Amino acid sequence: MRVTVVGGGVIALLTAVECALDGHRVTVVDQGSIPYGRATSFDQHRIIRALHPGDPLATAAALRAHRRWLELEELFATRFYERVGALTVLPPAAADAGTVLLADAGGRARTLTADALADRYPHLSLGGAAGAVLEDDAGVLLAERVLAACVGWLRWQSGVGLLEHRPAVAVDGERGRVTLADGQVLDGDGVVVAVGPWARRLLPERVAKSLALYRQSLLYCRVPRGVAEAWAATPAVPALGTRRGAWLIPPVAGTALKLSSAAVCRQVDDLTDNTTPERWQQELTAEFGDLLPGFGPAWVLGTKDCYYLSHAETGGPLAVSLGASAHAYAACGGSSFKFAPLIARTLADRVLGRVPDRTGLAALDADPLDARP
Repeated sequence: MRVTVVGGGVIALLTAVECALDGHRVTVVDQGSIPYGRATSFDQHRIIRALHPGDPLATAAALRAHRRWLELEELFATRFYERVGALTVLPPAAADAGTVLLADAGGRARTLTADALADRYPHLSLGGAAGAVLEDDAGVLLAERVLAACVGWLRWQSGVGLLEHRPAVAVDGERGRVTLADGQVLDGDGVVVAVGPWARRLLPERVAKSLALYRQSLLYCRVPRGVAEAWAATPAVPALGTRRGAWLIPPVAGTALKLSSAAVCRQVDDLTDNTTPERWQQELTAEFGDLLPGFGPAWVLGTKDCYYLSHAETGGPLAVSLGASAHAYAACGGSSFKFAPLIARTLADRVLGRVPDRTGLAALDADPLDARP
């Protein structure tokens, strides 16, 4: 088959990889460079963890995604997964339940008490009443390295073409046709649209109106020398146990400490710039001042705002058919990167006319816009 993939982020690129692995001809087209530097998935790092408290389907899907990421490292012959572990801070009873949930799904984890948390992570103020689940088979994906590895592998495949700086302006889902801004028409047997927060421009109006756009602020920080050793032994923390939904990604492999919170994820009308307004910088700085001893503005190296789409009714993603020959992944929630290999497999199955694997479908169902990595 001839498949056109519209997009330059992780979902699009991994979908192209899946189609190429199955022996099909693939053309990847994007409005910018490939990978696209403004894609939501273009970032220093993202958390990969399995535990989704109270959700066995999502937890099982995340474990499968973890295994696929290891396979992709081998396929691309590139290291991009730092297995530093993941720490989910929860009330003690919920932490015990989370450890059991992971074990039942085939994962590995330990429950940490409040005292154990204080002993292991004195550079984090996690609250005396908290417990936590520590996953060993989890950690950090070096996102930009993942995207570069996808592109590097695709460039070596016969039958794969990459069209950069060629915005798509229309998709004919019945005929498998993509029209570009310069007038060129790409005809094929199937189309996958995975353009992240720009999806509303290419989707039918009725679908575009069902999607809500969110904007989230991020802080990138340098840790002081005095606590650098402690931070080197710190896992990714997808939930710090706060009401506001704070999370962090530690500095690994030369990256910065990344901080954010669900509280600074807000709905907006349009895509504009990626500059973080002073208000949201101050709000994050104040929030983490209570969570990281000694933290202050001097730690901050830079900031960035990124965008996500969510289905307005469900708060999750929307995988939608655009006709007999085209499919779209019309959401880019905070956890899409973690589930990307399964989502890509599902999209490839759909465009190639196969029945999607049930575990891949579970990844689509388990990808809410939770403002976390």
